[in-house]
Amino acid sequence: MEATPSLHATWRKGRTRRLITGAGVTAALFASVLFPVPARAITTETAATLTETQKKVEDSAAALDKAAKNLDALQEQIAQNEARIAELEEKLPEVQDKASRAMREMYKHSKSSNPLMSFVLNTQSLDSLISGMKYMDQVNDANVDAVRELSDMQTELEAEKTKLNAAKVQAESEKQSAQDALEQAQQLREAAQAQADAEAAADAATLEQEAASNGASGPVEAPSNGAVNWDTDQASFIAEWTGRIDAYLAGSPLEGQGVTFATAAWQYGVDPRFSPAISNTESSKGRHCFLPHNAWGWGSSSWGSWEEAINDHVAGLARGYGYTISVAGAKKYCPPNWFNWYNNTLSEMNRI
Repeated sequence: MEATPSLHATWRKGRTRRLITGAGVTAALFASVLFPVPARAITTETAATLTETQKKVEDSAAALDKAAKNLDALQEQIAQNEARIAELEEKLPEVQDKASRAMREMYKHSKSSNPLMSFVLNTQSLDSLISGMKYMDQVNDANVDAVRELSDMQTELEAEKTKLNAAKVQAESEKQSAQDALEQAQQLREAAQAQADAEAAADAATLEQEAASNGASGPVEAPSNGAVNWDTDQASFIAEWTGRIDAYLAGSPLEGQGVTFATAAWQYGVDPRFSPAISNTESSKGRHCFLPHNAWGWGSSSWGSWEEAINDHVAGLARGYGYTISVAGAKKYCPPNWFNWYNNTLSEMNRI
């Protein structure tokens, strides 16, 4: 099937309210009697804008993902640093107490009557006297050094804590900037799509006339506008659709790839049912691939893994066929038999 993209995609809406937009051509011809007719056209300028804004959306989404991972990594460093500080704070009093006791004993010994003479008289040899005095000095130095080492480590960790907290504030700011950039790109993408739909709607009447004059092929069902909820966070979206897609693909070569489909759908703003359903239309969910890991009749492409293949296919759908299934996209994906391809694929999407 056709695999060269000419962008006609729809992106999810902003964070406050992400709603699915249906395919314009399907809405225009819904409940009409259709026959294969030319797909509605958009201007070259609008197509270029669609391509540019889709690229901005993908770049912004990647930047947001990177910023989120950076913030998570910093938070992990902060947690580890705080744990080390807590450990040192727990050890420090014991070491300080030990050093204090040793120094008090030495102080009392030094204040006793003629301690040096007592020490000399109780020592059997000069070597023992020298060794004993050295030992006392070493004990004192060791205790003082232990306190100083812990204190220095605590000071260093507190400085690291301040540094990490400052980096966290910066990372949070960068994440918010990336989120804002993504939402702005989404809005630009939606505006470009609205322009494309407006241009395409201009010849809707002509399409209906051609459909009527060419005879009946049966009605074309419209995709459900409420099938996918984008008004959620990434983790929840992926968790929901991973389970639904895994259930749909159970027992097939694509079994267990629900998370790959769901993640790619979120990344590229594509209906998460679209690519899995096409895999059924084209290869019975990967059972009959004409090239390695090519479950979608996708040109002459082959891949080394399902993960790589799924990501590339969903990206290609976003750039060349739209947010979800449409009559125009079906005519491009499968020109000789677009009508059956469209109905079969949409029926499978409704099962997921």
